[in-house]
Amino acid sequence: MNTEQLIYHTEAEYEAAMDEIYDLMNKGEVNLTEVEKDKVREMALAAEAYEDKHFPFPPPETIPEMVEQKRFELNLTQDGLADLLGLGKTKLIQILRGKREPDVPFLKAVYHKLGIDPGVLLDNA
Repeated sequence: MNTEQLIYHTEAEYEAAMDEIYDLMNKGEVNLTEVEKDKVREMALAAEAYEDKHFPFPPPETIPEMVEQKRFELNLTQDGLADLLGLGKTKLIQILRGKREPDVPFLKAVYHKLGIDPGVLLDNA
C-alpha cells in the first residue's frame, strides 16, 4: 500500500477521482480485488478531505437547525423524531419552522434524546 497520503489539489483531480470511484463501485464490492478496494478507500478519504476544505457545510446556528441535523444523522422522519422526543408532530413542526418557541420539555427532550449540549441550547433559546 502507498505510504503517502493521496491529496487532490484541483477540482479536476477531484472530479476525475470521483468518476473513478463511481466506476469501481459500480463493479460491486464483491467483484473488486483487494488492490481496488484499497484504492477506493484511499481515493474516498482524499475526496472527503477535498470536500471538507472546498465545500464546507456550515455548522447549525439555531436550535431547529441543530435538531434537523441530528434528525438527518439519525435518518429519522419527522414522525420518528417526534416519537423519539416524546412530542406531538404538530408541536415539533411548529418549533422547527420557527412558528413556536422551544419550551422546557422540548429542550430537555432534545438534550436527553439527541445529546445536544444544554449550554448550546440555553444560549440559543
